[in-house]
Amino acid sequence: MALFARPLSDGDCLDVAGAVVRLKVHQRARRVSLRLDRTRREVIATAPSPRHLAEAAAFARSRADWIAQRIAELPGAQPLTPGTTLSLFDVTCVLESADHPMRLIREASTGALKIAGRGEGEVFARAVIRIIKREALSAFTAMTEAHCRALNVRLPTVTMMDAKGRWGSCRSSAPGKPAAIRYSWRLALAPRRVADYVAAHECAHLLELNHGPRFWAHVDRLIGDIGPHRDWLKAEGARLHAIGSTSGSRV
Repeated sequence: MALFARPLSDGDCLDVAGAVVRLKVHQRARRVSLRLDRTRREVIATAPSPRHLAEAAAFARSRADWIAQRIAELPGAQPLTPGTTLSLFDVTCVLESADHPMRLIREASTGALKIAGRGEGEVFARAVIRIIKREALSAFTAMTEAHCRALNVRLPTVTMMDAKGRWGSCRSSAPGKPAAIRYSWRLALAPRRVADYVAAHECAHLLELNHGPRFWAHVDRLIGDIGPHRDWLKAEGARLHAIGSTSGSRV
């Protein structure tokens, strides 16, 4: 109730049916509406102007059953525990408990992967994530180098992140600040072609910090048809973000 002690603002959050409902103002919206953000696991209540935010909040509360059903349909949390099977850049990878520091092991005969090492619970999960981040950084650095050569731009700094709202981000160069690209480490769990699409997308931003025709022309030249990759992320993004999480928490 404390939220209603002041006027509602763009970005405020409500608890409806145990789910997060985020209020947003979108001036191009023609009416109040609700949509599910599968990646963030929250519902967005959109209002066409700040004075309609109270209406958006009331509408969200009136659709509590719909909200509860949509949240229940999202993929359940998949903790990183021994016995879990992942796909690491298209290669099957099994997590195992072992009496040695966590490391990535490739089977010489089959090429199959396993991440094995000591630890329990969150300690085990964090060690696995460190391995995946290391592999992701190596792969994304190579992808970024290839796209930068094709675009004839200087290689930026490449780092990994774990942002819920985006798969990558690009910062253009400025005096004293080199260009930098960050990628979600969870893309290591996606098909390599999907990960490479994100790399191409962010590298194209080194030339065009927008999503105009020239930007998409660069991406098309690097990747070709982007439709399947965008569709995959839209369909599977929530599942990727559920990996490495436990009920009600993140690692």
